[in-house]
Amino acid sequence: MKHFLLFLLPLLLSANLTFTSNYNKEVSILESFDIEASFLYDPLMNEMKNSKKAIYKDKKFFKAMDDAYLFIPAIKSILTTNNIPAEFLFLAMAESHFSTRAYSKKRASGLWQFMPQTAKHYGLKIDSYVDERRDIVKSTKAAAQYLSMLHKKFGKWYLAAIAYNCGEGRLSRAIKKAKSDELSVLLDPKKKYIPRESRRYIRKIVALAMMGNDEQFLLNSEYEHLLNRANAYSVSTVRVPRGESLRRVSKLIGIPLKELKKLNRHLKYDFVPPYLKGYDIYIPYIKLSDFKQKYFEEKIKNIYKVHVVLRGENLSLIGKKYGVPYKMIMDFNKLKSSRLKLKQKLIIPIDNKSKMKKINSKFYYMVKRGDTLESISKAHRISVKNLKQQNRIKGSLIRAGERLKIYE
Repeated sequence: MKHFLLFLLPLLLSANLTFTSNYNKEVSILESFDIEASFLYDPLMNEMKNSKKAIYKDKKFFKAMDDAYLFIPAIKSILTTNNIPAEFLFLAMAESHFSTRAYSKKRASGLWQFMPQTAKHYGLKIDSYVDERRDIVKSTKAAAQYLSMLHKKFGKWYLAAIAYNCGEGRLSRAIKKAKSDELSVLLDPKKKYIPRESRRYIRKIVALAMMGNDEQFLLNSEYEHLLNRANAYSVSTVRVPRGESLRRVSKLIGIPLKELKKLNRHLKYDFVPPYLKGYDIYIPYIKLSDFKQKYFEEKIKNIYKVHVVLRGENLSLIGKKYGVPYKMIMDFNKLKSSRLKLKQKLIIPIDNKSKMKKINSKFYYMVKRGDTLESISKAHRISVKNLKQQNRIKGSLIRAGERLKIYE
C-alpha cells in the first residue's frame, strides 16, 4: 500500500498542476474578453466547449487551424498592434472557420464576414477585380478598426464581440431595456435581451479560444505540430505592377499556384487590378528571398491576349468571346467610351489556356464571296433569326471577310 501511494502521488500532483494551469489559462482568456471568472461555470458554455471537443476531434477544428497556419500569425500581429486581445482571432474562426471564401446568404464575405456597406466604410474595395473582404491583411485591419470602435462605444470586449454579431443598435437597445450591460443579465434566456444567435455567439468564441489554447487538447491529437507552427509561419506583402499574373509569380518564386491563390482570394481573377500602378499580393515569408532575387516586371502585352477589332464587333461581343466583362476591357485599356474603331487593338486580360480554347473557329464563320444568311444558317444548322440576333444584323446584307458569331 505504501509503495502504491508513492507511485500515485506524482500522478496526483501532475494532474493537480495541469488542472491549475488550465484553470489559470481559462481565467486569463475570460479576462481578455472582460468576462468574470465565474463564467467558467456557465453550463451552456461548458456544454458547448465539451461537445465541440468531441465534434472537433473529428478534425474540423484542427483542419481549420491547419489550413490557416500561414496567416494566423499575421492576424494575431495585426490585432495586437491595434490593442485588440489576441483571443479575437477566434471571432474570425466563429465567423468563417478561417475560410477566406466564406460567403453568407446575407452577402457577408471573407474571414471577418463583412457586409458590403460596412466593408466600404472601412476602406475595403469591392469591384470587378477584387473583393478585399477576402484580403487576409486588409480585412483584419478593417476588423480591428471596427472592433476598436465598438470597444470604445461599449467599454467592454465581450460587448464589442456581441455588437459585432447583432449590431450596435440592437445591443444599445438591449442594454437600455435590461438597464445593465452585465453579461449574465444580457444572456438571460427568458428575458431575451439579445438574440439567441448572439447568446450562443459569445459562448462559442470563448469556447473556441479555450480549445485553441488547450495544450493537452492539441497534444492528444495528430495536430500537435500546430503548437509550434502557429508562431513559425507567416506571410509577406509584396507589390507587383498592374495586370500582373499570379501564375507568372508562382512560376518565378517556385510556389504552387493553388497555394498562392489561397493567400490571395481577394483577387477575382488570376491577375491584379489594371487601374492602379501597383497592387499588394501575399506570398509565404519563406519565399520572400526568392521573390527579391527572381521577380522582374514583364510588359502586360506579353501576358495577355491582343485582340484586333473586326467589323461588327463591340465590347459586349468581345467580352463574351473571351469570358471577360466588357467593363473590365474598358478599364484595362483605359477607354473613355465604348465605341470601337475597325482594327483597333485591345489588350484582353486572360492568360488561362482553357479560356483561350473558347476562341475557336468552330464558333465563328468568316463570310466568303457568294455567301448569304440563308446558306450560312443551313450549313451550320442555325436559324436566320438567331444568326441575325447574335450578330446584330438588321437587314440581310453581309460582306465577304466579315466574321459571324454562330455558336449559340
